[in-house]
Amino acid sequence: MAPNGTRMVMLVDDDPTQVRLVSALAARAGWRSIVARDPEIAIAMLGTRDGMMLDAILIDRPGEDVTLLIAELHARRPALPILLLTANESVDVAVSAMRAGASDFLVKPIAPERLLAALDAAMASGSTGGELRPLTEKMSAPLGFDEIVGSAPKFRAALAIAAKAARARVPLLIEGESGVGKAVVVEAIHAASPRAKRPLIAVNCGAMAANLIESELFGHEKGAFAGAFTRQVGKLIEADGGTLFLDEVSEMPLEAQAKLLRVLQSGEVLPIGGRMREVDVRVIAASNRTLIDEVAGGRFREDLYYALGVVQVAIPPLRERAGDVPTLARHMMARIARQPGLRGLGITEEAMALLSGYVWPGNVRQLHNALFRAAVLCDGDALTAADFPHIASQLVTGRPRGRDNDGQAAGGVTLFQPDGNLRSLDAIEADVIRLAIGHYRGRMTEVARRLGIGRSTLYRKLAELGISDAA
Repeated sequence: MAPNGTRMVMLVDDDPTQVRLVSALAARAGWRSIVARDPEIAIAMLGTRDGMMLDAILIDRPGEDVTLLIAELHARRPALPILLLTANESVDVAVSAMRAGASDFLVKPIAPERLLAALDAAMASGSTGGELRPLTEKMSAPLGFDEIVGSAPKFRAALAIAAKAARARVPLLIEGESGVGKAVVVEAIHAASPRAKRPLIAVNCGAMAANLIESELFGHEKGAFAGAFTRQVGKLIEADGGTLFLDEVSEMPLEAQAKLLRVLQSGEVLPIGGRMREVDVRVIAASNRTLIDEVAGGRFREDLYYALGVVQVAIPPLRERAGDVPTLARHMMARIARQPGLRGLGITEEAMALLSGYVWPGNVRQLHNALFRAAVLCDGDALTAADFPHIASQLVTGRPRGRDNDGQAAGGVTLFQPDGNLRSLDAIEADVIRLAIGHYRGRMTEVARRLGIGRSTLYRKLAELGISDAA
């Protein structure tokens, strides 16, 4: 870090346009950028005054030599986080980059908030703390409803509503925190619908500039506005006969919301500068915010909210279905093992207990990312608690134990429910055991000793309380 507190990132890129874009995005969050046009310059710059103050390296270079560059940079500065930015979505590239020493893997075009989050994570955690984003949705075929893992009552109720609505044409609104699996549910809905053989088109409203969303959704004709050099078919027309998935719909500008409402009401799309066209599209919207609150704040149209929310599905966060963590982890490990360059691995009792004791603020996506990273770096035949140092360190500090303003204490055990009544003894005991597992980093013999019980008794309680049914 520079003496004035400015964070510094080295961009290894020979494309001036991309360098200006990434530098501008990084500057928004207070990062200063220095540029290396090729690998030789990047390696040499490590020894300069600026190079000694680097907080992260961002590499944007295609080709096989990128792995060699990552390995060389990592060997010279092991503690320096290295992020790879690439247009290649292959899991092979992610695995190679990780094994060479990369901390994260970003696919172009990159959303500004994703880039800044990756830089912040690198700064906060160092090279051992960042978690590779393995493009979960790209790794294997979509799951049907019968393949989605989870037995928690709230989760099963949400899936039941989604499955029942799958065969209808009506719009759906899916709400849930980032990473809970909204896209997985959308894919299952589409696969179970009469439109399964038609396209499922996804648009992330939060990953594009507000002034581009309207053109992306509705399309435009050549010459319709300054810069419209070619005709663009909108996603609503592209999804004709199929399903349009609008992710992070709360980020849609109000003007585009009005046009979307007209499409839902009339079944007709008006491209910018073009003529009206009829479409048969089933719209599924998702949001990590509570849309009724956005309506109350004047940021989302009330009429569109009710038009989209004919059927509403609320997916609970992973912390509310902690009993599903062991089953989810096994399921994910089986899918990860099928990826190129990876193999089947077991997972120890201590590791599973550690995962079960964490609250997963990033939800199912974060669990998958943590398992993927551990599987890539594991040298043994089974994952152990030592393969999850980032999770263990956060549990020890108590930071992830903090909850929202629901009456639960950060880093402690809550005795009372929001209504003022005491929680059940089983619930309190489960929290105490989770806290102990985190505090002693999954060392179960130590956990049992500190709790004053035998190791066999501890494992019996884990099974009874649903903290872990794993071995």
